[in-house]
Amino acid sequence: MSGVQSIERALDLLEYLAQSGGWVGVSELSNATGQPVATVHRLLSTLVARRYVIRDNQARRYALGPAFRRLAGVELPALDWSTLATPYLRQLVEISGETANLAIMARYRAVYVAQAQPPTRLVRMFTELGNKVPLHATGCGKVLLAYQPDSVVTSIIAQAGLPAFTDKTITDPDHLRQELELIRQRGYAMDNGEQEDGVRCLAVPVYGPDETVLAAMSISGPSSRLSNMQTPIMIPHLKRISAALTAALEEKHLLPLG
Repeated sequence: MSGVQSIERALDLLEYLAQSGGWVGVSELSNATGQPVATVHRLLSTLVARRYVIRDNQARRYALGPAFRRLAGVELPALDWSTLATPYLRQLVEISGETANLAIMARYRAVYVAQAQPPTRLVRMFTELGNKVPLHATGCGKVLLAYQPDSVVTSIIAQAGLPAFTDKTITDPDHLRQELELIRQRGYAMDNGEQEDGVRCLAVPVYGPDETVLAAMSISGPSSRLSNMQTPIMIPHLKRISAALTAALEEKHLLPLG
């Protein structure tokens, strides 16, 4: 298969998905485009990895993804993350006594889209909703970056750079890639004063129906409270509550578009 033919076949799939306006199975795509099922599977795998297409694993059907919609300039209502995620973040606050956040990726930054604050703490971590923070220097940001394709990570480093915010900020690309691999292995990220001195953050991924990482869930607080001893206690709670949010997304068939 030549490169041009591959592009034409991928475009045929995208055009049919756009015309259908909903979820489509592989057999239907194969029949509609005249492509072998194996070829459709192979092309869809690439399109899903780049988020031009999303996959419902339970139904084994496909639809246009956020990358395609952004490229096409299609404005669609975004998922109300705050309404959906806040009850889960409040559970984290009750367990940890610290601020809980949810962030999604927006180009070269992480943006906070939901939050819950502890009511009684004298020192709280205030991060306004909508604030954008660097990917390489925050717990949520590193989680979101860790699950991107290598080509995307390379592009983000080239475009945004790795500026230092404290003496603990990771500014070396190779060191950052090692950190991202460690995050994938253990399933969580830590920001230990990398954006702001004396502040620690623990973050875990939130998965979508297509098994891509849609968001990052975190708790943050002063290093004196959120100490190294707290990490093995808090991480299981973070992962459990994140999994509950993932299950809610799957149950409601909610697919964030941004």
